[in-house]
Amino acid sequence: MQITHIGHSCLLVETGGARILTDPGAFAEGFEDLTGLDAIAVTHQHMDHLDTERLPALLAGNPQAVVLAEPETAALLEKAGVAVKPLALDEPVPIAGATLTAVGGTHAEIHADIPLIGNLGLTISSPGDLNLFHPGDSYGAQPDGVDLLAVPLNAPWAKFSETANFVRAIGPGRLFPIHDGLLQPAGRAVYLRNLAGLLPEGAQIVDLAGQGPTEL
Repeated sequence: MQITHIGHSCLLVETGGARILTDPGAFAEGFEDLTGLDAIAVTHQHMDHLDTERLPALLAGNPQAVVLAEPETAALLEKAGVAVKPLALDEPVPIAGATLTAVGGTHAEIHADIPLIGNLGLTISSPGDLNLFHPGDSYGAQPDGVDLLAVPLNAPWAKFSETANFVRAIGPGRLFPIHDGLLQPAGRAVYLRNLAGLLPEGAQIVDLAGQGPTEL
């Protein structure tokens, strides 16, 4: 599996001959220049996961790509004239030689006075390769058999203790930080250092930020 961390929660995942882009949001730079995508998958509607201003350029450069989105997000995209397939919970979607499956259903609570919205985590795998889990904005879904975890590092909805407990519950062999667009470099380093001291046995952090395409 080859992964490029484009920024925040936006990943280019290449496995099984498929090129899958996740969460092309406002904090990620350069995703609109990508071509050759098979799918664009969106976990939820927040602007840091879906930049509607740059989405048309991305779609124009990838007319063959299927757009997959959490149902509430899909409804918004349909109103904007985007051809989109709503993701169904626990229903595998074949993409070239890979499979994408949505899990979860609800965004983590930011505050009791802020209405909850839909959120679907994404598992992506292909035969003989790693099983990647991108949870979007929730620690609620904790699927089994995760080899590689994209862990949200910082968010208005997350406490650090919840982040560490989520990683321990998943128990991946390797993990890498995402959802870090609100952090300055010094603060990001503190989060990573603290998380490294609380990993489950055998787990390893691989920081993909700024590394370009990385084989895992």
